[in-house]
Amino acid sequence: MSTDIFFYLISALTAGSALAVVLCKNTVASALSLLVSLVGVAALFILLDAFLLAALMVFVYAGAVVALFLFIVMLIDTYGGVRKPFKKATIVASGLALALLVTGLATLAQRGSISTHEFAETAAQLVPVGASLRAYGEQLFTTYLLPVQIVGFLLLIAMLGVIVLSKKFEGLEDVK
Repeated sequence: MSTDIFFYLISALTAGSALAVVLCKNTVASALSLLVSLVGVAALFILLDAFLLAALMVFVYAGAVVALFLFIVMLIDTYGGVRKPFKKATIVASGLALALLVTGLATLAQRGSISTHEFAETAAQLVPVGASLRAYGEQLFTTYLLPVQIVGFLLLIAMLGVIVLSKKFEGLEDVK
């Protein structure tokens, strides 16, 4: 019973902070709301007894990625300027995404959840893969090595791009 209360509290905190990421006008407050949202997801992983995923969520996403976002926000001058209105294509795409979300939620609500008997049969057929740190490490450095390397390379390129874009070049007025 108390687990349900914790689940609802953490879910409300995570959803509220995710909403604050989108609605905050201050970019630093938005990045810090993202941090709270990611820590909330890690807390949900703890409720599911997935401690390794919770630790990875805190270390990798809440630690490294949010720190990178804050670094980018601090380097780029985000103050000033008038916000441009949304283009029609953006409004149409947002409406389509909302319609797909509502359709998916309505379909899920209509179908209902699977019964515990069906769930027990399905769970008995599953083979536990990655039940240990060794299995996670083997999967990470064999099967998923290329995607991890690509993500690391893209983050490096993004950080270098931010540094170049934030650099104030002087004496280039005649280039304009």
